[in-house]
Amino acid sequence: MQNPISAASILTELGLDPSQDLAGTFGSLSGWLLSPGTPRLEIYNPSTGVRMATVATTHPDHYDRLLAEGRVAFDAWRLTPAPKRGQAVRLIGEALRQYKSPLGSLISLETGKIRAEGEGEVQEMIDMADFAVGQSRMLYGLTLPSERPEHRMFEQWHPLGVVGIATAFNFPVAVYAWNAFLALICGDVTVWKPSPKAALAAVAVQKIVSRVLEANGFPQVSSLFITHDHQLAERFYADSRIGLLSFTGSTAIGTRVAEIAARRLGRCLLELGGNNAILIDESADLDLAVPAIVFGAAGTAGQRCTSTRRLIVEASIADALIERLVSAYREIRIGDPLDPQTLMGPLIDQGAVERYQTVIRDLQSGGARILYGGHVLDRPGHFVEPTLVRVEPTCPLIQEETFAPILYVLIY
Repeated sequence: MQNPISAASILTELGLDPSQDLAGTFGSLSGWLLSPGTPRLEIYNPSTGVRMATVATTHPDHYDRLLAEGRVAFDAWRLTPAPKRGQAVRLIGEALRQYKSPLGSLISLETGKIRAEGEGEVQEMIDMADFAVGQSRMLYGLTLPSERPEHRMFEQWHPLGVVGIATAFNFPVAVYAWNAFLALICGDVTVWKPSPKAALAAVAVQKIVSRVLEANGFPQVSSLFITHDHQLAERFYADSRIGLLSFTGSTAIGTRVAEIAARRLGRCLLELGGNNAILIDESADLDLAVPAIVFGAAGTAGQRCTSTRRLIVEASIADALIERLVSAYREIRIGDPLDPQTLMGPLIDQGAVERYQTVIRDLQSGGARILYGGHVLDRPGHFVEPTLVRVEPTCPLIQEETFAPILYVLIY
């Protein structure tokens, strides 16, 4: 059954007007900037293919402006006592509690994650705010004995300046909070480049953060720019005004980011892809193992760096486990992520569906055996079947991160 909650009502509750182009740029001094003449992002619900809103991408001149303004904000923010910086983050966390339901629903609509995961992601933001508040009173430094008379040595931590944060579509707001809230309590300011595939969630969070800071007399220390222009993205990674760059995304792009930042000897934090395995031997409790395997492989439609990609099973229990997994996969409810009965939503876009199809074709041509799934569902949206595939250890595809609900079964 289709959930009656509409995207328009959720956006309106979050302070966004879906009938207008939404600004995708926010500067510390300029506030919201609607860049003229830049490409517009049409944001579609991956479950239905229905347009939800339009976001204006950032003009390169506006990018330069918000970086310069971020430096001005930093000069004031670094002098704010750390416990007061923690108070700002606490207030942001309180606002996120207030908007947990609509923001979680927006994440589900925009990315296809089921509602429990969407709201769970907002809860991660709230938890990180609580953690950061405590850390704001724990920025300690050591005092050390000195060999020189009438001298003492002490350790004092200084903020880095402008922290750049680039996030991926599959965790569109939690990763921002992990980075931004800790940066803010340390006296840094942030510039956020979210995935253009999750632009609405980013704009909604920036609205919440900026409203809280303004209402409580704090400087605007969190900026936002949205782009799908690779040149502007690489300019961001190369920007010497960025004291620390945190990038979350694929290993291939992360490698490129590291190379660009290294040319300026820039600091980087990289959270990249994964290719995770579960090992099941004859002593395993299959009542515990099967639900863990199913959620690990099919949760978020396999679009997590922590998704289970490989299942390595001892031969003596392989048939029994596969039979139970096939039965469990048949019970997975695929559909509207806002429906509480849904266990798996869609892939993020048509490109992801095509990559899924390519991998399935390559597996079949290479002699792999499809145990369950392998098809695109004939309905609106980007829905595919969660798939179990029996492969040999020599299959080259198991060495790669397939960002889709495909689980490779290997027997030893």
